[in-house]
Amino acid sequence: MSMLKVIEVLAESDTSWEDAAKKAITNASKSVRNIKSIYIDNFEASVENDKIKSYRINAKISFLLD
Repeated sequence: MSMLKVIEVLAESDTSWEDAAKKAITNASKSVRNIKSIYIDNFEASVENDKIKSYRINAKISFLLD
């Protein structure tokens, strides 16, 4: 039987929420192997001078335990 573990991460991008998700996976994969999925729990953007400055996500990343 396979076992998965879930970690919660925060990520930010100047480009988009999709880029923030990619950064979350890239950074998590530096210390976690066998990543299987990412679940975006929350989207947020910071605004400055009536323009979006950065895109932020709260995400849950699941990975297969050895």
